[in-house]
Amino acid sequence: MKRSRNIFLIGPMGAGKSTIGRHLADLLKMEFFDSDAEIEKRCGTDIAWIFDIEGEEGFRQREEKVIHELTEKNGIVLATGGGVVDSALNRARLAARGAVVYLKVTVDQQMERTIKDKSRPQLQVTNKREVLEKLREERTHLFEEIADYTIKTDERGVKTVASDIVKMLHGEG
Repeated sequence: MKRSRNIFLIGPMGAGKSTIGRHLADLLKMEFFDSDAEIEKRCGTDIAWIFDIEGEEGFRQREEKVIHELTEKNGIVLATGGGVVDSALNRARLAARGAVVYLKVTVDQQMERTIKDKSRPQLQVTNKREVLEKLREERTHLFEEIADYTIKTDERGVKTVASDIVKMLHGEG
């Protein structure tokens, strides 16, 4: 594995970062963190409220601080928020401090996985597909820029994806 024992999961919302990350951490006997959950824990409120009160810019500032602190740990699996790559500082920290795994997913699969989710501020709009396609256009090259490994998660089970990540990390994939 690259540089340290950390594994950082990146990708768009609905790619399965949190769910797969928990399972991957269990498989590898590592500590699991979710950057969005960590922000909520520290703020004592949900991300939607942070977006409402502080806007996306305020949220991103909080995210940079949490990413900095979590990526300095060793031996963790970290599921990041979909917009983590919008910050050059976050991209640099993730790329330098662990193995970055890009969980790739189609917009159709994202729609299926997020259609009823009320906790994602950017998807509280009428045309969710348009938002997802725009974010995909803006972020795909950023995910690819820092990814050490890429794995598709469409219509694949959590256990299968996590197992494939372990194989990739050990040079078997």
